[in-house]
Amino acid sequence: MQDIFISGTGVWTPPHKISNDELVESFNSYVELFNAEHANEIESGAIEAKEPSSSEFIVKASGIKNRYVIEKESLLDPRCMKPQIQARDDDSLSLCAEISVIAAKQALDNAELTPADIDAVIVSTANLQRAYPAIAIEVQNELGIEGYAYDMMVGCSSTTFGISNAYSDIASGKASRVLVINPEITTAHNNLKNRDSHFIFGDVCTAAVIEKNAKSLNRFKILNAKLKTHFSNNIRNNFGFMNAIEDKEYTEEELLFVQNGRSVFKEVMPMVASLISEHLEENNLSPNEVEQYWLHQANINMNTYVVKKLLGDDFPPERAPNVLEEYANTGSAGSLISFHKYNHLAEGQKGIICSFGAGYSICSILVEKA
Repeated sequence: MQDIFISGTGVWTPPHKISNDELVESFNSYVELFNAEHANEIESGAIEAKEPSSSEFIVKASGIKNRYVIEKESLLDPRCMKPQIQARDDDSLSLCAEISVIAAKQALDNAELTPADIDAVIVSTANLQRAYPAIAIEVQNELGIEGYAYDMMVGCSSTTFGISNAYSDIASGKASRVLVINPEITTAHNNLKNRDSHFIFGDVCTAAVIEKNAKSLNRFKILNAKLKTHFSNNIRNNFGFMNAIEDKEYTEEELLFVQNGRSVFKEVMPMVASLISEHLEENNLSPNEVEQYWLHQANINMNTYVVKKLLGDDFPPERAPNVLEEYANTGSAGSLISFHKYNHLAEGQKGIICSFGAGYSICSILVEKA
């Protein structure tokens, strides 16, 4: 089989940045309003008073200090608490397609390719903007790419699962070059009124070019990938087209992101560390023979757990780059942001790109700098 590479990557970053202090000020104003408006119910014990947040709490819980968002004013409005964008008609390019095109063009430039060189487009994300037509086909049309395109969703593992699919499509002969794009508008599914999750997410779009026999100077050979899924309800989003026909009136809260964070940590992190260890053993590698680990950027405590399991307590931070401080959790895109911004491999050195999240789902991709 011919060698297959990641030959270029791109990251679209939204224009609006929100610090923890700004987010906390907004959230605490919302809490004051809520508690005042529901004072009688709180006093009677019918509902619980909401508690304020703090920047110190956020950093300790997650390692997050900032995030980028598609819209800032409404998100920070204590009487709105969600981003608001203008609706587009069906003949206009959708928001997810628009940012996908921007990230894709950056990845193509990085790979020294044009849209005419691409055979397929995969849009892989934690949440799709619509059921159909596929965002990937919309992007394909906008870029003028021949061949085929499809969407896929595997929660916060969508980016690495998408790269794995692209690798398999190329290995099977379906395509020679595949564009994998990950639009993650995570603030749209986050519950910004929930103290435990209001700070978690930021928006972004990443892209990667996967191709055989790549010639770009920034190419990384994909040696192989290891995937695992295990069903759990501990991370869930119930929003979907079936809501319209169910015999239930959903609250807004019920149709947004929800997780049991402690259970997720307890159950997923040993699985991630075990899967990466098994992946390395199958390739006759020890953890120390892997120069960098670009991990899913959900929580600094999660990443620290995994890297300590692999490398011990005193690992240099550059071996597991962290983008949480700047970008927060960006759904499936975090590991690729980390790879895009902080890959320091010399020729012949190896690295692991690993995502994990709802499902549960885990994908580890072993690469070597060519």
